[in-house]
Amino acid sequence: MTDAHPPDRGHLLTERRNDATRDIDALDTPDLLNLMVEQDAAVIDAVRRATPVLAALIDDVVRGMNRGGRLIYLGAGTSGRLGVLDASECPPTFFTDPTRVVGIIAGGDSALRTSSEGAEDDPDGARAELERLRLDEHDTVIGIAAGGTTPYVLGAIEIARQCGATAALVTCAQVDRPAGADHLVALAVGPEVVTGSTRLKAGTATKLALNTISTATMIRLGKTWGNLMVDLRASNVKLRDRAMRILVEQCDVSRDGAGRLLDAAGGRVKIALVMALRGIDAGEAQRLIDEHAGRLRPLLGAPK
Repeated sequence: MTDAHPPDRGHLLTERRNDATRDIDALDTPDLLNLMVEQDAAVIDAVRRATPVLAALIDDVVRGMNRGGRLIYLGAGTSGRLGVLDASECPPTFFTDPTRVVGIIAGGDSALRTSSEGAEDDPDGARAELERLRLDEHDTVIGIAAGGTTPYVLGAIEIARQCGATAALVTCAQVDRPAGADHLVALAVGPEVVTGSTRLKAGTATKLALNTISTATMIRLGKTWGNLMVDLRASNVKLRDRAMRILVEQCDVSRDGAGRLLDAAGGRVKIALVMALRGIDAGEAQRLIDEHAGRLRPLLGAPK
């Protein structure tokens, strides 16, 4: 007769009880909030301590993407939702092709809104998605698992390595690096305010880590000029306003002039900047941008 009991995960930091919050149900609202904020302060330090391994991972992502590779996030539950969120924000922020940064969640897109927790127990659950992507040595797959034990994620890491991709695990537990992982990003935030609720400190730390990975990668790929978000297409009112303010500041043109310049560039800020500051047309501006791998600093120097 087989043992039907699940493995005991009580040793994981994310599953332990937090001594500081044992009496949270007896606190009034201000004291409860102060305690939660105090606990959240641990998140920044956890991400800071992980910066050496994050830097090594980001360098691998950049190396691969420079050769046509992709960044692929993968997780279940909260972890999967955070990966999909980060991937979905790259196209509007950095004008990336939606196929270059991909988010996969156990249970499919319906799991973004409706819990599909059972899907995380299948170590082969991500195989179909990963095979559809036709992974190669230029791709990086980042598995996200707060407790570090999710079968769906660990199985995906093994599948990724079998395909030759770089593989990493982002976790908030003290676990050994999986055999198939090139990088282990451990964000030691400690026990949660509500025992086991990893959408709290673990979720916040994971969000910060993924923001760091994608943003640093895009900066390294030349998607910004200084700290300006220049690799965007002005596709709505907010983005058009942001684009026009950049052009007014950097090109010494009026707001009306910025609008005309932006229209001539097809809404692309990078092209508009090079057109204005080098005195050339949109086609020549695009050629120079491509020639410099999308980086403006070699073309235009430092921004104001």
